[in-house]
Amino acid sequence: MTGAKDHVTVTVRAFATLREVMDRELRCEYPSGVTVGTLLRDLVQKYNGLGALLFSDPETLRDYVNILVNGRNMEFLAGLSTPLADGDTIALFPPAAGG
Repeated sequence: MTGAKDHVTVTVRAFATLREVMDRELRCEYPSGVTVGTLLRDLVQKYNGLGALLFSDPETLRDYVNILVNGRNMEFLAGLSTPLADGDTIALFPPAAGG
């Protein structure tokens, strides 16, 4: 036995207006090798209205939506293809409003 995990558990935290359509914090379990894109697609299926807040089309995040993986913007990692590891924290930030 190698001791390698066949699944990962990640924490998702929603901020600002995203909290109006989804839980403030949740834990999700996935098979190893899961990506940010898979996580987001699953969240969109679970929470009505979330897709319109995050995506301009099914594969394109809206401008100024920020997804952080352990405090690092996923756009500076591998975008929606960023792999997730056990214990990761994913923070979802909608566009900032105001002026």
